[in-house]
Order: sequence, then C-alpha cells, then structure tokens
Amino acid sequence: MKAGRNKTIDISVEEGRFYLDRCVRREGNYAVDEILDRTICGDTLEILPLLPEKFVDLLIVDPPYNLEKNFNGSKFHQLDDDSYAEYTDSWMKLLIPLLKPHASVYVCCDWQTTPVIMNVMKKYFILRNRITWQREKGRGANANWKNAMEDIIFGTLSQEYTFNVDAVKLRRRVVAPYRFEGKPKDWEETKEGNFRNTCPSNFWDDISIPYWSMAENTAHPTQKPEKLLAKLILASSREGDVVLDPFLGSGTTSVTAKKLKRHYVGIERDEQYCVWAEKRLENAEKAPEIQGYAQGVFWERNTLQFQKSAKKM
Repeated sequence: MKAGRNKTIDISVEEGRFYLDRCVRREGNYAVDEILDRTICGDTLEILPLLPEKFVDLLIVDPPYNLEKNFNGSKFHQLDDDSYAEYTDSWMKLLIPLLKPHASVYVCCDWQTTPVIMNVMKKYFILRNRITWQREKGRGANANWKNAMEDIIFGTLSQEYTFNVDAVKLRRRVVAPYRFEGKPKDWEETKEGNFRNTCPSNFWDDISIPYWSMAENTAHPTQKPEKLLAKLILASSREGDVVLDPFLGSGTTSVTAKKLKRHYVGIERDEQYCVWAEKRLENAEKAPEIQGYAQGVFWERNTLQFQKSAKKM
C-alpha cells in the first residue's frame, strides 16, 4: 500500500486497459487528423516512415542514453561510440521529412552521449546551443564525481525559427536590491519579497526531478519534469503548433504540450508507459498547472509559497 501522500502513477496495463485502448495502433500510413493529440503505441523506427511529411513545428527527443538500462523489461545495452552514433542516425534521419522548414529540435543526452549526439545532429540541423540542467539529485558514485547534470542540444532546420524569450523568463529573488532615485531598478517590490524577471541562460538550476508526492510522478525510471519540457515548448513553439516526441516514455512532452495549448504526437512502444501517459493526459484536463511555472514566469526552487501568492493576485 502506498502512503496517503504518494501520488505516483503506477497502474498496471490490466488496470489501465481503458487508457491503452485510446492509443493509435495499426498498420499503414497515418493522416495528420488520425494522430494529432494522440499517443501512438509502436516502435519508433517502424512508425516514423508512416507519418505525414512536414507537419511538425517542434521536435523533442529523449532517446535511451548510452547506458545499461532496463525499461520495463526491455533492456538497452551500452554500445561503443560508433555504434551509438549509427543508432542515433537511424532514428534522426527518419525525423527530417516530418519537420516544417522552420522547425526546432531539442535532443536530451548526458555527458557521455553529448559529443556523439552533436556530431550526428550536425548532418541534419544547425546547432544553436547546448543547455545543461542540474538534476538536483545525481546518480551516486564512490570512485568518481556524482553525475548531477544532463544536456539538451538545441538545433533548427533553417535560419528561420521560433524563439519566444519573453515566455521563458526566470523569476529570481533579489538579495541586494538596487534603487535609482528611490525606486526599484529592474526589479519588483512585492509583499512576498523582491523579485526580478531575468532572461534565461543555457544553464538551468531550477528544475526538480518528479518525486513521490508530485502529481506528475510515475514509476518510469528516467522521467523528465514537466517544468523542463515547458521551457522548451514555450520558447520554441506557439499555441496551436504541433510537438512531436518519438520516445514518449511516460508522456511528459505530450502532457506539457497539452497544458500549454499545443498539439502533440507521442510515440511509445511499451504498453505500460502508454497507459501512464494516457492517464496523465486525462489528469491534465482537471489539473493544467505546471509545478514551478506561475503567472507566466518560471520560479526558482523553494519558492512555492511565492508562487501560490502570485496565483491569487
């Protein structure tokens, strides 16, 4: 039995058969209206060639890192760099025909796979930046530094692309407020404290990994936080755009896109993860909020009380 505050989504396939039946799963080519705002249950390498051309505005990819990992019984075995590059190229080249000319792409990786991913991406995209985000809690290590960082590589298909910097401002507390002629200079004075909305950098230290008392949490071993995906989606798409995730996992990309009024398409081959994704999509209809994002800005960690006050204003 789970503790009363444990909100982790871990229903079985049998319990969630209703959710699995919502997923798209068939042979033959797909039309846009068949897959928009849907989860496709199947293998990405088999599904991608069946999708329509030039329908995606934003591509978010969280592939298996080059680590020994067990995904609900499906094991990914570590490869040498050349083999992992071949694997990366096998799915990346299938995605290119699906993208609109102005599309952007974000690919998640870790310190070992970043060089490999970037080298493959250079064949297909214009590389724009490397985002590094702090996982808050890292993988333990006794003979090495704890791995508490991950990367996201940002690229575009052309020189024309969407980037909404005002949509991804970070609200920081001002420790030493500066005044000009007695008035706040580039910061805001509130009852809850002094704050400044700052432009985002490519290092993010305000992300919390989902944990057992958070409604977005699932039993997936490598789930990404909604706040993390919200930054990518808000920066590089507009309301009504289409966001594609070919390695959907527990559904974070689709759920966050839905909450931010974007269309989504997710591909996931594991039935268990499809069930959790669909459950989360259902929950999003009643609870559209995103932890750490309120009043149109992203908040630092440990500012939940200020976020709640902002929502009441």
